[in-house]
Amino acid sequence: MGAVSACLPVSLSPVVRVDNVSKKFKLFASPANRLKEALHPFRKKYHNDFWALKDVSFSVPPGQTVGILGRNGSGKSTLLQIICSILRPTLGSVSACGRIAALLELGAGFNPEFTGRDNAIFQCRLSGLTMNETRHRLELIREFADIGQFFDQPVKTYSSGMFVRLAFATAINVDPDILVIDEALAVGDARFQRKCYQQFLDYQQGHKTILLVTHSIDIVARHCDRAILLDQGRLIKDGDPKEVGDAYTELLFGLAVDGGKRTLAKTNAIKPVSSQVDADGKLDEFLFTHPGGDRCPSRCTYNKSEYVYGEGGGAIVDYLVVSGSSQDPSVLQAHTCVDLYVKVVYEREVRSPTFGVTIQTLEGMIVSGSSTNLRKVVVRPVQPGDVRIFKIRLQLALRAGDYFVSCGIADHGDELHMLQCRNDLIHLMVGNEHPVSGVADLGIRISDETPANVEAKTCL
Repeated sequence: MGAVSACLPVSLSPVVRVDNVSKKFKLFASPANRLKEALHPFRKKYHNDFWALKDVSFSVPPGQTVGILGRNGSGKSTLLQIICSILRPTLGSVSACGRIAALLELGAGFNPEFTGRDNAIFQCRLSGLTMNETRHRLELIREFADIGQFFDQPVKTYSSGMFVRLAFATAINVDPDILVIDEALAVGDARFQRKCYQQFLDYQQGHKTILLVTHSIDIVARHCDRAILLDQGRLIKDGDPKEVGDAYTELLFGLAVDGGKRTLAKTNAIKPVSSQVDADGKLDEFLFTHPGGDRCPSRCTYNKSEYVYGEGGGAIVDYLVVSGSSQDPSVLQAHTCVDLYVKVVYEREVRSPTFGVTIQTLEGMIVSGSSTNLRKVVVRPVQPGDVRIFKIRLQLALRAGDYFVSCGIADHGDELHMLQCRNDLIHLMVGNEHPVSGVADLGIRISDETPANVEAKTCL
């Protein structure tokens, strides 16, 4: 049998350790079969074994934020429940050092007949707080949850939003060493989500350990130091959030994880083009010349560390960045208009071709993205050998920094088939003479408009 143990925090040692954990559930076709198995004199088997987790191992050091990705049914929630001692592993062991606060699902651990206050007291006491500490935390919980008079009403009268407010407020106010969140914040309104996000950042700055289950690659890339990918109960990738996010995207499209390639071989010894050229002439050449192989590596803005994957049937073979009279300039200035042309060659018949593009920061946070489907642009069906050229117009309302453009082509028929995706294909360096915080530069200008004849008054 597996075991879940707790230990005292030790400096620099892992606060969570999962060693070869497997979890088996018994699946019965009907309640009658469950009863037959329980009563059968020779313990005849009426169930099927389902392994939700299989030999999962990893450790988490203090202060690390770990994102856990995976498709539905991959074992994410089961793993968190084992870490939180709600379930016991069938095989293997788990150790967690310190106090754990978990937000696993709506109302988990709440008694619907108790009031919000009573449930908060119960959860605080269950977490090891003394009664005096609990009394002090109750006011903090009530203020953060902000559910008014319902704090003293039975939980069974709560809406789903009230559930999550009370659950999150209680979880963060027991002063946990490890915060575990299983996508339970999606029902909160915008103001409450903002409060939760700020609390999340405060926990990170306080070097708390956070385990976050989500389906959002953007959230993992933005907030996590590390990511783990589960599929069919197995841990199949552990490491950089951006790389794990790429692998998760491949899974979603039914592709083999890491089936793509990180770099592309140079073809036809094509020489890089000049950054200052006659843009109109080069654009004509781009539009009317059939590509002879992959010309993307010849562009000055090409990112040799791109990641390419897809099931085949089409390929992105060239692109052109035009900004004013410059093609592929080394630096683009903020608040300029940039045209990006992308050339695609199809290798099979595609009845519903679609093209998509995303722009991301260096850390992998999505700044913006769109597709022909989202923009309701109709792309004519294609035959083998057909060429399509897509134009993307960008207004670079961005702060100075490095940005990466990813492009993808797909067949959007009865099912979506990713023909090819070139992640981080283009590296755009943006310059901005006006320093701003955040990612977008919305052109904020600040001035002092106090009338000259207004005298300052001092309040005593």
